[in-house]
Amino acid sequence: MLLAPEEIADQRRLAAHRVMELVEQHGEEITLARLAAEGPLSARRLEQLFEDEADLFDAVAELWFEPKIAIMEEVLGSNLPTNRKMYEFFARRFEMQRAQFLADPTSFALICELGAARFERVRSYVDLADHYLCEIIAQAQADGYFAGLEIDQALSLINQMVSNYTLPDALIYLGDKLTEEKLAVIIDTIFIGLSAEGGGSRGVNTLRLASNPS
Repeated sequence: MLLAPEEIADQRRLAAHRVMELVEQHGEEITLARLAAEGPLSARRLEQLFEDEADLFDAVAELWFEPKIAIMEEVLGSNLPTNRKMYEFFARRFEMQRAQFLADPTSFALICELGAARFERVRSYVDLADHYLCEIIAQAQADGYFAGLEIDQALSLINQMVSNYTLPDALIYLGDKLTEEKLAVIIDTIFIGLSAEGGGSRGVNTLRLASNPS
């Protein structure tokens, strides 16, 4: 029986939820064959819903990123000052990821591993986050911040400075060293000092040991 587009979307979402449940239960990657064996969808129905294993991964990735996209869009549409808006843009997603990690570190690590192995299939979500961040950067520049920097330059610098709060697997290695308080200090520092003006850090041509005054 042919399914209507709405039914296909609903059942793909059901399958993605089931995959997430099975990952948590078994701590291993779930294939289409394993999903069919576990139910509730039959192998025949799964063949109608997914072209292959990569297509199943896409459905799971969409489910994984959906609440994070909602957070970014909510923050972007807020009337917060731009420095607070940038903090919330990163902090709210970090808090969500940390809660997921603490709830089940093993399955969280597996999901990170699967995402890294299929990065090209999740790149569009990374690009969307960059697009939203560029909008916040443009708003900040209108307020007088990040003088002399092109938006893409500011984007690259900011991403490098906050990467530990956006890369999910950083939680695995750094754990409780990552805090909202530290993130707030990083964002404040970005807004205080990020510009194209040089501060002299590249002015020394060679490294020399400081002379002993005694």
